[in-house]
Parts: sequence; C-alpha cells; structure tokens
Amino acid sequence: MKILIVEDQENLAKLIKDGLESEGFTAEYVLDGEIAQTRIEILHAEYDLILMDIMLPKKSGLEVCKFCRKKNITTPILMLTAKDTPEDIINGLNAGADDYLVKPFSFDILVARIRAILRRPSLFLAPILKVKSITLDPNKKIVLKNKTEIRLTMKEFSILEHLMRHPNQVINREQILSNVWDFSDESFSNIVDVHMTNLRKKLDNEKTEIIETIHGLGFRINS
Repeated sequence: MKILIVEDQENLAKLIKDGLESEGFTAEYVLDGEIAQTRIEILHAEYDLILMDIMLPKKSGLEVCKFCRKKNITTPILMLTAKDTPEDIINGLNAGADDYLVKPFSFDILVARIRAILRRPSLFLAPILKVKSITLDPNKKIVLKNKTEIRLTMKEFSILEHLMRHPNQVINREQILSNVWDFSDESFSNIVDVHMTNLRKKLDNEKTEIIETIHGLGFRINS
C-alpha cells in the first residue's frame, strides 16, 4: 500500500517514510501544500492514504484537504499536526480529514491509526486477497500458496499485492514502479523484471504460472 506524506520538515518526513517502509508500506513525501495538491489531483488513485500536516508553505493542509473533498477525491487523509486545540481538531475533521493525530506522536500509534483507516469498508479494499491458489493478507504481510506460506521480500510482496488488487488487468512496468517505488528512487531500468523473476521462482512451478507476461505491455495475474 502506498502512502503520501505531506510534511514541510524534511527530517521528520524522512523519518516517517523510513518507518512506514520498515512496516511494509511504500511511502513518499512532498514538502509544501501546493505541490501536494497538484500531486493528489493527478495521482490520487495511486495512494491508499495521505498523511497531511496543517501548517504548510504555500497552501495549508486544511486548504488541500477541502480541495480534495470538493473534487470528490476520497483517498483517506490523516492529519498529523502540532495544532492540538479542540477547535483545531474540529476544523481538521470538518475539512474532510478521516482522522487527526497530534505531534509529538508515538510511531506505533501512527501505524495503528493507519491500519485502522485502511481496514474501513468504505475503501472497498478486501482485507484478504485471493487469486487462484494464492492468498495475500495485507495486514499480516503473509502470502500463502495452497495454505503453505511463501516468504517474500517487501518489494516482492508489494508487487504481488498491486497485481492482485487489479486481477485480469495488464499492469505495465511504469505502473509498478510508481506504486511500489517512490519517485526519488534512482533504480536501474530492469529492476521490475529482476523482482518479478524472483517472485515467479517462489510462486510458480512446472504446472502453474501465476503471473503472466504480456510481451511489450506488462504483467497480468488472472483470477
């Protein structure tokens, strides 16, 4: 799952990003509200959740949140801010935020809040994904093949999860890069193919091919 962090303190943004990635999420950050609003307007379908500071350069988190809801962008937004009065919290929630966490915060509580939001039925995300013999649990980070656990790296898990959330669709390399790696990664050109080869070795056998290559287009997992 991919999270956008909107935070003007770059050191804090990097800490949150690294912490989320250690929990198995894909994360990236932007440092001002104007860039955030543009990014969300264009790419909101790529994000499962947005962490939003309120006091941002160029455009406040409240303004960005209101803009998103006015545009019917339903991506969950968790306000992460030092503004801690009851009025601040009410304003954040009324602007369209799904939850509100005051700085300084416990990282464990932040992760628990994120997981709680992502479990909400309104997201229409299956808590457990199943395609043929493969079962993937996004919360427990477990993949089973015919009830036998398959050990995957975080990137392999994220690639498989993205494919399983879009069964029967051809997903190209650029889409995988965008959803599994952040924009700052300076990755060599065939990184998707390398991870895909390793993933297939763990999932496939001589009788089954879980992930199909559509030559010249991308990859597909058929339900």
